[in-house]
Amino acid sequence: MIPSNRKPRAFAPDPAAPGQGCDSPGCALNGDYRAPKSRSNLREFHWFCLEHVRAYNASWDYYKGMSADEIEAELRADSSWQRPTWPLGQNGAANRQQEALEAELRNFTFGAERPRPAPRPNIPPELREALEIFELVWPVTLETVKAKYKTLAKQHHPDANQGDKGAEDRLKIINLAYATLRGILA
Repeated sequence: MIPSNRKPRAFAPDPAAPGQGCDSPGCALNGDYRAPKSRSNLREFHWFCLEHVRAYNASWDYYKGMSADEIEAELRADSSWQRPTWPLGQNGAANRQQEALEAELRNFTFGAERPRPAPRPNIPPELREALEIFELVWPVTLETVKAKYKTLAKQHHPDANQGDKGAEDRLKIINLAYATLRGILA
């Protein structure tokens, strides 16, 4: 025996029909066919007899009252089942990058006068060279200078650079700058 995979015909009564009368005024037949109540609520139904559901469907227009742009947007959203999409392998990164780019462009203006740099504070002349060696900006604290000194000393120590003579000379300059800064800030 061949299994029957037949679907019910489109005009067959809905098996989930509630067994109520037709919603059309003045009709005494059973409401065996459902029709959506509105575009915004597609899960609530009118129940009609066959004659009235045909008339309702013939007059019902899902896109009624929508502009051309709204219809286009609806059709595009329907092509992906109303879910957001992006190119394969990006997980929405392109969208985030586009948003970041647009935010950057909003902040950028042509012909805007560039802000002038803040005036340099009065740095004692004996500290200028030492601050440049440490790549620090005045005013500084002794703790900041010590932390930067430790970093630079480890980086330029001859043992860390296989006895490189240039690293040794650089460490001597760093030690002199540290002594100068420590003497002023202590």
